[in-house]
Amino acid sequence: MVGIVLASHGDFAKGIKQSGSMVFGEQPDVAAVCLTPTEGPDDFRKKLEKAVKSFSDQEEVLFLVDLWGGTPFNQSNAFCDGHKSWAIVTGLNLPMLIEAYTARMDETQTAHTIASKIFIEGRRGVRVSPEDLQPKVKGGSSDAKASTAQAIPEGTKVGNGQMELAHVRIDSRLLHGQVATNWARNVGCNRIIVVSDAVAHDALRKNLIVDAAPPGVKANVTTIAQFVKCYNDPRFGGVQALVLFENPEDALQVVEAGVPIKHINIGSMAHSVGKTQVNRTIAVGEEDVQAFLTLKDAGVTFDTKQVPSSSSDDIFALLKKNHMLP
Repeated sequence: MVGIVLASHGDFAKGIKQSGSMVFGEQPDVAAVCLTPTEGPDDFRKKLEKAVKSFSDQEEVLFLVDLWGGTPFNQSNAFCDGHKSWAIVTGLNLPMLIEAYTARMDETQTAHTIASKIFIEGRRGVRVSPEDLQPKVKGGSSDAKASTAQAIPEGTKVGNGQMELAHVRIDSRLLHGQVATNWARNVGCNRIIVVSDAVAHDALRKNLIVDAAPPGVKANVTTIAQFVKCYNDPRFGGVQALVLFENPEDALQVVEAGVPIKHINIGSMAHSVGKTQVNRTIAVGEEDVQAFLTLKDAGVTFDTKQVPSSSSDDIFALLKKNHMLP
């Protein structure tokens, strides 16, 4: 696995390492090296050397640095001299770091190939809201061109005419950092669909979700009935969907309407009055328990992973442990 050094002025490297862990989970062979006001270039170089020595593979090392030309970059650059397999990328931001974590899961990737990938993703992560403030790219974007395309005629069969459910997740937070970056990349979806009657009729929440979609992936909010209709519409045969529910009751309605959900990832279910906290991120009430049991009887399986690399608990064992099942 490619080792990653996060290098910065001040504690920025430590902070972004912590942010990356919140989105992607704790990562091995990642070191934050920070330049303090009382340190000089030689002090920083020693910290870089110590960081690389801690990696399990010192042949493939990627330096993600805050600023081109500053001391962290200059010392990293000097340290790389003679190490042809190492690479440096400056302008460190969170999308860049998440892309690096994703790419290095493939053991065939090198520091050089990952550097090329994350350079593009780091630039995509810089966006402006309102969007009309963002400078227009000469020649227009592919998204702009796609928006002018004619709608697909009703009845047209796209691909095999069947929407693919790439991943189904219950998460009361719906579309947030872990989903927009980690899960979306891991499952290879081209569309994120939030299925909720409540959210579909809340213009503010709906707009926030659409705006939170990661680059290259569209986000939609639908009612339960609309989602079932779209699933059965042959025009959506090219859709690889990451489907998000707020609660298991909504997921159950979709299954009972005939959508063949085979597996559900339970991410986060927020605590509220009348609910029992069964682990750090999942709180359930009696209606939730009944929905889980009915889904289980319908053949649905579950996991409780927060991120793809994390471990999973048995939801029914958690319910039993907390005296919610006999």
